[in-house]
Amino acid sequence: MTNVFGSPHKGSGPSHEQVVFCQDEASGLRAIIAIYSTALGPSLGGTRFYPYGSEDEALTDVLNLSRAMAYKNALAGLDLGGGKAVIIGDPELDKSEALLRAYGRFVQSLNGRYYTACDVGTYSEDMDVIARESTYVTGRTVAHGGAGDSSVLTAYGVFQGMRAAAQALWGSPTLRGRRVGIEGVGKVGHRLVEHLREDGAEVVICDVSEAAVDRVRRLHPEVEVVADGDALVKTDLDVYSPCALGGSLNDETVPLLRARIVCGGANNQLAHPGVEKRLADRGILYAPDYVVNAGGVIQVADEIEGFSFERAKAKATQIFDTTARIFALAAEEGVPPAVAADRLAERRMTAVGRLRGIFLNG
Repeated sequence: MTNVFGSPHKGSGPSHEQVVFCQDEASGLRAIIAIYSTALGPSLGGTRFYPYGSEDEALTDVLNLSRAMAYKNALAGLDLGGGKAVIIGDPELDKSEALLRAYGRFVQSLNGRYYTACDVGTYSEDMDVIARESTYVTGRTVAHGGAGDSSVLTAYGVFQGMRAAAQALWGSPTLRGRRVGIEGVGKVGHRLVEHLREDGAEVVICDVSEAAVDRVRRLHPEVEVVADGDALVKTDLDVYSPCALGGSLNDETVPLLRARIVCGGANNQLAHPGVEKRLADRGILYAPDYVVNAGGVIQVADEIEGFSFERAKAKATQIFDTTARIFALAAEEGVPPAVAADRLAERRMTAVGRLRGIFLNG
């Protein structure tokens, strides 16, 4: 089994503060909520509903995802810590009102240490159901005062990060005339296609869902389609953009990559520590995933103070500057961008987190 108390972590920061196992036998709920850090504020991260092969697989995923959320929120400039939750099951078969409301009661029991939102297998409508039992829910529908689909600003933020990478490598913040391969054209990927086509990029796509591919082709018949992720990695590209599940950058795929830039919306793209160095050694510029895909969490976090799309979009636009700053720090310190990003996040968590030690009376 995964060693929760001794789980590996980025840099020299703390390990997880709290891991909660939740079960409601009647509704079939089996969930895990992981809180990595509350140094900057309450933890925030989505709920993933997925048919994991084992409890150990689910636990590993939620630990990795919650840790990444702490770093993502820190670099997004949010006063929020990192948390995540997973519900074990097939959302197409197992999701029900009773299950979601049972989960909401477990979220409420944490008294604000964790705010939930959408992720793989959950939608804004699900958040509305969860919110019937908990006040600590973001990513709600517009009808209920929420931000709606968070993939809107996720895709926008990835595009801003890609522009920063283009500027760092080619001297101009545009993808015009560049060939960009997107693996996964679901929630985020299909919106990214829109930004890239508007900017004048050539786009190549793949997805396990034929329906997702067909949706893109109906709108953009000029987009090229390849069979799968393996084929996309081997394609002549300027930019490879993983927007499906994590782990796509590994010991097998990195040597085959023909792109000069990696920048995508998927979480935890690096299969294991050390992959970032292999990318750097090959001269491939990697835009750290938790930096460029922070638009979604920026969008849902804005709900906490009363949602304003304009305010959230303005903050997501800053992903360009943050990504550029990371590339500059990486060059200055002679480290891969992923290492530079980790250092910036850890510095903010330490510098701001220590302020909790200043006593406030009352």
